Amino acid sequence: MFTTPPITALVERLTLEQKVRLLTGASMWSLHDEPTVGLRSIVVSDGPSGVRGTAMDDRDPSASLPSASCVSATWDLEQVRRLGSLIAAEARAKGVDVVLGPTVNLHRSPRGGRHFEAFSEDPYLTGEFGAAYVGSVQAHGVATTAKHYVANDSETDRFTVDVHADERTLREVYLAPFERMVDEGAWLVMSAYNTVNGVTMCANPLLREPLKDEWGFDGVVVSDWGAVHDTEPSADSGQDLVMPGPDGPWGAALVEAVKAGRVPQSAIDEKVARLLLLASRVGALDSGPAAAPVESWDRSAVTDLLRETAADGMVLARNDGTLPVEPRDGLTVGVIGQHALRARAQGGGSASVFPYHVVTPLEGLRDAYGEHAVTFAPGLPPADELHPFTRGTVTDPFSGADGVHVRYLDPDGAALEEETIPSGRLVWLGDPRLAAAHRVELTTLFTTDRDGRHELGFAGVGGFVLEIDGEAVSTDPLTAPGGDPVTAILNPPSRTVSRDLDRGQTVELRLTYAPELPSGFPVALVQLGYKDLFGDPAEELRRAVEVAAAGDIAVVVVGTTETLESEGFDRPGLGLPEGQDELVRRVAEANPRTVVVVNSGAPVLMPWLDEVAAVVLSWFPGQEFGAALADVLSGAREPGGRLPTTWPAREEDVPVWQIEPQEGRLAYTEGLHLGYRAWLKRERAGGRGPALPFGSGLGYTSWRIDEPTVSTAGDHVVVLADVTNTGARPGKQVLQAYLSRPGSAVERPVAWLAGFTAVRAGAGERVLARIEIAPRAFQHWDTDAHGWTTEPGTFTLRLATSAADPGHTVTVTPASGRA
Repeated sequence: MFTTPPITALVERLTLEQKVRLLTGASMWSLHDEPTVGLRSIVVSDGPSGVRGTAMDDRDPSASLPSASCVSATWDLEQVRRLGSLIAAEARAKGVDVVLGPTVNLHRSPRGGRHFEAFSEDPYLTGEFGAAYVGSVQAHGVATTAKHYVANDSETDRFTVDVHADERTLREVYLAPFERMVDEGAWLVMSAYNTVNGVTMCANPLLREPLKDEWGFDGVVVSDWGAVHDTEPSADSGQDLVMPGPDGPWGAALVEAVKAGRVPQSAIDEKVARLLLLASRVGALDSGPAAAPVESWDRSAVTDLLRETAADGMVLARNDGTLPVEPRDGLTVGVIGQHALRARAQGGGSASVFPYHVVTPLEGLRDAYGEHAVTFAPGLPPADELHPFTRGTVTDPFSGADGVHVRYLDPDGAALEEETIPSGRLVWLGDPRLAAAHRVELTTLFTTDRDGRHELGFAGVGGFVLEIDGEAVSTDPLTAPGGDPVTAILNPPSRTVSRDLDRGQTVELRLTYAPELPSGFPVALVQLGYKDLFGDPAEELRRAVEVAAAGDIAVVVVGTTETLESEGFDRPGLGLPEGQDELVRRVAEANPRTVVVVNSGAPVLMPWLDEVAAVVLSWFPGQEFGAALADVLSGAREPGGRLPTTWPAREEDVPVWQIEPQEGRLAYTEGLHLGYRAWLKRERAGGRGPALPFGSGLGYTSWRIDEPTVSTAGDHVVVLADVTNTGARPGKQVLQAYLSRPGSAVERPVAWLAGFTAVRAGAGERVLARIEIAPRAFQHWDTDAHGWTTEPGTFTLRLATSAADPGHTVTVTPASGRA
């Protein structure tokens, strides 16, 4: 047993019933307490890109960090460590002990719905970023959760898909990031919804071997929410904790199975011991150490870090010299696109948080260049989506405070409870008030800021009556789209009604909601808000072209949305939404100094890439989007990003396109060759390359990289190279070390990433870059011996600035292969 005597003694004080009770959650976001052993409740929260807390709406705002794909584009582990300190501080401020992140599944296909939430297509880069996240958050006594273990790399049929991957592929590619985070000391690992090689992950042998037995993981295996559906197979496996609670498949059924001898008592004791060890680590045990102190962050420090990180992750994909554009007297900037007006700072799903503010590109550019210098035109119709009323735009008619008045009503219409929420978005996750309510009533006052037509309405699933100034204007129910309850919350159906209103006119909106809870569990979302309006499409496009032509530069912002990139579904294709490509081309025709900003969390097609002056990939960059973008375009900051995933030119070129299961099975037939590895393999065979290779990205200065030298430090190979900034501006360069093995006796990728470093230097400055390469980089998984082995002889090391850069090559011999 891995536990210490004090933990073992606590386990022995509990009855079987007390032990089993601890192994299912107490609620959606908390675990049971147990006074017998001095255990308080442990609180968990979603947290890959910020810590949401126990509310999934605006009642408890959070810092909105750049998405994982943006963070990993920095190729700077120190940025992750600083973000980790912020995450720990946010968690502690919200009373959260366990953050459900990082997500370290891979970008197997650019169509993956949660692509933005994961770091990279490369297992090594993913593992290094995941480990930095784990180490920095847990250094402050807040637990992290490596998820989703394992091969949970797409969303189609995510509850039932059976992923088939061979032993070597699992070990070298999909398990590798998790192993790295276990080495770093991760306190939890989340078992995934999917099945691997015929066995659901909540009962899969992979939970024991390699996770717990070989790797020595001493933490808690928590299920994804609702992933456990059986009693004995999961309980007899490496699964430790079922979420959410209080109901689930273990409970009394598991007690009976243990008493009957079908599940060993030792399995229960081990699970409880792991849970108590976690409690000790986060300060939830009276007999254990207190929670580690965490220094709080003021709002300005949060803003500065998130602004810096967002800019450092933005990738300059093309630049003919137009960028940077420094502010100057008389400069005119045409800003075009709905994404400039309504920033897409994050993707959809459980990674979502609700920030105090989001700086839009339009706001950021006006602040940088001046209100007088910037002219805006949307160009295209807005996305067809309902926007909840935001903070400060509506008023509770009963208290006069900002927000919406909510009453929970019994069958007679009496209020069971009342509250004011700050915005028009309300989400219940396991809230007993929703379970007890016969109806919920939302009332607010909305005052217009313009004359004309308004589209006012609501979104959700269930029975609804909408009244405007006491008149019932909508009485029909809204029905859930599909069977995934998460999707119903993330992308609910909506309905609006049109009203012509005068500027300054106040109307009362009352929405009465009859909850529809088919599972019996109180999980629901209701939104009260509006839809964006748009003029004549032809006229708006013509005006956008005029705005572009009149500017010294034109900045057109295009991209996806959180309803297109989200948990619950995969993207059907990689094209931008309808009309955006044409908008880019029309703007570029009108102004040769057109800068395109692509606001997406994952690759999109850019058929106009070579037709515009500059392209900046912003990803989903968090709450400081517009400020960071303005820093990059104006040259106040370097666009520091390099691609953590390959961007294709055409859909038909993508090596791994198929992510829909066939008869319930999804085969990872590409094996070791995914991402840039697959592209290199195809190019070696004479095929087309991508639009933008893995690791690539431009800056605002130039560099010289001298020939590297190779030495050893213990069992590590050390690569050193002088790097000189030969330009007139300070800048950042990312050096990447790729290994290859010509003539290998085993199948290998053409090349694979083995190390990297980000270096910064002033104009004319020379710095020494150092990359350490661990022994694992040279090893492969031997399926006969079921272990790691190093092929004797030499390897080729290429020091480069992308997977496609020829760079400098040297021959190296791993320490384990030396005489």
